[in-house]
Formats: sequence, structure tokens, C-alpha cells
Amino acid sequence: MKREDLIRIVKQKRSLLCVGLDTEQHRLPQRFKDQHDPVRAFNHAIVKATHHVAVAYKLNLAFYEANGAAGWRDLESTVAYIRSVGDCFIIADAKRGDIGNTARKYAEAFFDHLDFDAVTVAPYMGEDSITPFLGRPGKWAIVLAITSNEGALDFQFLPVEDGSQRLFERVMQRMAELGGPGELMFVTGATRPELLKQARAMAPEHFFLVPGVGAQGGDLQAVLQAGMTQDGGLLINSSRGILYAGKEEEAITKAREAAEGLQRVLEAALLDRGIVRGL
Repeated sequence: MKREDLIRIVKQKRSLLCVGLDTEQHRLPQRFKDQHDPVRAFNHAIVKATHHVAVAYKLNLAFYEANGAAGWRDLESTVAYIRSVGDCFIIADAKRGDIGNTARKYAEAFFDHLDFDAVTVAPYMGEDSITPFLGRPGKWAIVLAITSNEGALDFQFLPVEDGSQRLFERVMQRMAELGGPGELMFVTGATRPELLKQARAMAPEHFFLVPGVGAQGGDLQAVLQAGMTQDGGLLINSSRGILYAGKEEEAITKAREAAEGLQRVLEAALLDRGIVRGL
């Protein structure tokens, strides 16, 4: 998906919502557990209920790889179903971080075989770990920059070189040199909104994928204030807050309501900044 198409969908759906499909079979309503392929049946139901307000879907690969061959079939089926329902940006949350032929094979797997639009990648090994995911029209690398976990404090904020930059700033600077705003995004966690303003200054046109809203306690309004651009510029991810908003017979209805409730907040922010107009 090209950048202009992503921006068009943001405006068309009046949303910045990314639904995270971190699906765990043991948490599914019984009626899905009773089906032959519980995970894909649940995913299809969630997508059907939310795609009218979801700009993107993010599939965390760990939740599928853990189930072996069946998990990969669920992954393929879910991506194909999302494609069938209309315009949505599809992210493989894989956090790959290798070099050379290995990185190239990862890119082939996710872009050519599985038909994802984007892959999350770890930049620790530098340019060699990113460039195999770039230069493909309509495909994106999403680079880890500021993450939501406590362990982020171990490395991401350490001073580098002459002390004028922290590590995450050096990462963003170098990655933005490698990939422009039409093929590269950054992960910037919602639990550190005070850093989003600094990140936005370093990458004024790149989209940010923002996890951590909802179950992880991120401040959505602070994120929107610090990170939005005139194109929207953010994909706000919610996983558990949507997937498990309700139980049993109410599960899908409550998931739809949770997604629509978040979309209304995002629409208000888009309206406030003149990115979309009132109906």
C-alpha cells in the first residue's frame, strides 16, 4: 500500500485505528473453540465487525508461530480475509533483526508469500538489517524506536557519541536517512508520550505505529497531541482492549463497540486538526 493510499483510508474511515490480532485460543468464546479452526474463525469475526473503522490490522507473529503449521495457516487465512473485506493496511509484527540473505528471505516471506504491507524490524544490526525491506513499492519497514516496555530503559535512552543524542534518536536519524516517509515508519510506544514530541521533530513526515494504548495504560490524548501530523501520521494500536472487550455471546458485539468508541475519539482529533471535515 502506497503512502497516498494509506492517507486516503485515514480520511475515508476518519480513523487512525490499528487493531492488533494477538489472538490466543484459550481466551476465545466457547462457540469459536468448538469450530475446526478457532483462531481464524475468531479473527474473521473480529475483522468483519471492525474493518469499517480500522485503518490497519497488526498480527503479532508470536501468537501464530507458537501453534506451528496450523498457526501459519491461520495467519495466511487472516491476511487473505482482511484483503477480501476492503482497504486495510496489514502489519506483520515480527520484530525481525537479521542481515544479508536472512533479512532478504524474511522480506520475501512476509511481502511476497504472506502479502503483508509492512513488517516490524529491529535496528540493532544497523543498515544491513533494514535495507532488504526497503525499495519495494507499496511495502514498508516499521523500525523499533521507542518501545513501551520497562526494559527500554536498558539501552534506548543511553547517550551516544558526544552525548548530544540518545540511542533512540541516533536510530531514528539513521533510519530516516535510509527510508523516506513512503516506505518506513517508526514504533513509538504510547507509555512515553513525553518523548513523542521529540521523535516527531526528528521524523516530521513519517508515520508512527503506536502500541500501548489501552491495556498498557498509554495516554491517548497525550499521544495525539504530540504525534499527529496533517496527514494523521499515527496508527494507534489496540489489541486486548478490542479482542477481549466482551465474553462469550457478547464478545464480537463488545469488540465492535470498543473499536467504534476508539474511532470516535480519533475522529474528533482528526476533525480538530482539520484533517477531515464534519459530515
